[in-house]
Amino acid sequence: MKFAFDTALKNVKRKPFRSCIMAVLTLLLSLAVFAGAFTVMSLRRGLSDYRARLGADIIVVPSSAKGHGTVNDILLQGITGNYYMSGKEIEKIRSVEGIGEITTQFFLTSAKASCCSTRVQIIGFDPETDFSILPWIGESYQATISDGDIIAGSSINVPSDRTITFYGQNYRVAAQLAETGTGLDSAVYTNMNTIRQMAESASNLLETDPFRDVNIRTAASAVLIRVAGGYSIEDVADDINIHITKVQATPAKSMVSEISEGLNGVSRIIGLLVGAVWVLALIVLIAVYALVSNERRKEFAILRIMGASRKMLFRIMSAEAALIGAIGAILGLAIGLLLTTLLSGRLQSVLNLPFSTPGWQSVLGLALGAFAVSVIAGIVTALLSAWRITKSETGLLLREDG
Repeated sequence: MKFAFDTALKNVKRKPFRSCIMAVLTLLLSLAVFAGAFTVMSLRRGLSDYRARLGADIIVVPSSAKGHGTVNDILLQGITGNYYMSGKEIEKIRSVEGIGEITTQFFLTSAKASCCSTRVQIIGFDPETDFSILPWIGESYQATISDGDIIAGSSINVPSDRTITFYGQNYRVAAQLAETGTGLDSAVYTNMNTIRQMAESASNLLETDPFRDVNIRTAASAVLIRVAGGYSIEDVADDINIHITKVQATPAKSMVSEISEGLNGVSRIIGLLVGAVWVLALIVLIAVYALVSNERRKEFAILRIMGASRKMLFRIMSAEAALIGAIGAILGLAIGLLLTTLLSGRLQSVLNLPFSTPGWQSVLGLALGAFAVSVIAGIVTALLSAWRITKSETGLLLREDG
């Protein structure tokens, strides 16, 4: 085996251009497999996190929120905006039959903040009734969220003094949340007392008061509902839409289903692209190995005369393919890791789907799988070419080259 490996290593060094061509083809194989699998896994993980993040059966927003996109756009991308339903409308929603749990959220768009180069969505929630945000916050912060404290999304750049200024007031960053793969990673969270204080400060500082017709103390931007047992989610949502004006109730199940359909469509496209790259790279790899094997017919014949068995020739070709494949696969994985790291945020924005990057254990598993598949593909291709050549008689090989 050592002879086969040493011979293979000398052959790789003796023909650097040929070796580079084969390594590049293996690079494409590993890059396509890793990047495709990474993207699909991130999308599926993002959908799972999004489903857990919602925690509600029904989301109710004011009809004026339509100008800011769909409910999915608001929740997935954290689209900034100030839109509110009155306390009277919220009380009507509370009285709808079939509601088990209910909580409210208050949205406020900051002006250009000290922490960010763009506007930040601030989301206020009621810790006494919340079942959507608190479980997520609990992964990073278990203490009570005091008045004046804020929780930053994973994409927020938190200053070293852990203080962020909104509308002339300083707020302490108590914790930073885990990534969700949505635009809400760029949002800030706080309790209702704090966000209503922010809203009052904004009302005094902004030239155009967004709260001119709003009672800050009772209004809300969204109502999240868990339906009581024995009631249909769709029926409760329809009841709200029919009997309460100026609001839009959307079952969370339909939102997740819509996202899932989009994810399946994207997964199919990625699969087709990966398949196309694989087929093209394999065809070229087979052609290159066939040409190389034809050029090496005399070399193989001489080795056979010197006593090398067909098995030994196969070992040499396997070792060459493994060496070249390993180099190409490692380079492909390095490029894949770099691209997925740099472009993950851009992908989430372009696809408009939850995108949550997997942990290092999953990434390592993907990398090892892509490495193995790419190297094995190169070895099998090389062996097929070697078999085609070595099945001829040694004398015929020498006469053909003579």
